Amino acid sequence: MAEKLMHDDAGAVVAAILTAAKGGDMTAARLVLERILPARKGCPVVVALPDVQTATDVPSAFGAIVAAVARGDLTPEEAAAIGAVLEAQRRAIETADHEQRLSALEAERGKAL
Repeated sequence: MAEKLMHDDAGAVVAAILTAAKGGDMTAARLVLERILPARKGCPVVVALPDVQTATDVPSAFGAIVAAVARGDLTPEEAAAIGAVLEAQRRAIETADHEQRLSALEAERGKAL
């Protein structure tokens, strides 16, 4: 019920807050900035990585990340985030590879029976 009441008046409430913020109400301005236009949590980073098609390609990609940190092109936090993406990609590659191997083994076993 509370959500319905808020939904019905949401436009009027937002308009009132915007009007107050424009009029110099710093509390309203902070509310607008924090809620309507929140601070960005991260920003895009560009780093050259080798193509990663197999799990054996991952170590060279991690090497490129380490080199970028050493040069100062990436922060350790950015490197950790990119590393987590690479690790997820490695797991996805290995999962697909295991699935293909299992399917091949099951097919071979089916022919033998």
